[in-house]
Amino acid sequence: MPLNRPLGDKPHMRKGSLLRTVRAVAWSLIGLRKGSEYEQDVEKLNPLHIIVVGLIAVFLLVIGLIGLVNWIV
Repeated sequence: MPLNRPLGDKPHMRKGSLLRTVRAVAWSLIGLRKGSEYEQDVEKLNPLHIIVVGLIAVFLLVIGLIGLVNWIV
């Protein structure tokens, strides 16, 4: 393994925009995702950012569903 690897090779060193990460997580939650876009996300997005945004999205979804049920009942 060479020592002069580009930063893009290490997943935790990747630079991806917050908007792109939120879009990737949102489309993944809905279940609509193109294979080509998935490949681009794998190459460009930081896995730690995806995990954090995913946890926040799931939390907001649960809170929204609880609020909806309380509003209906």
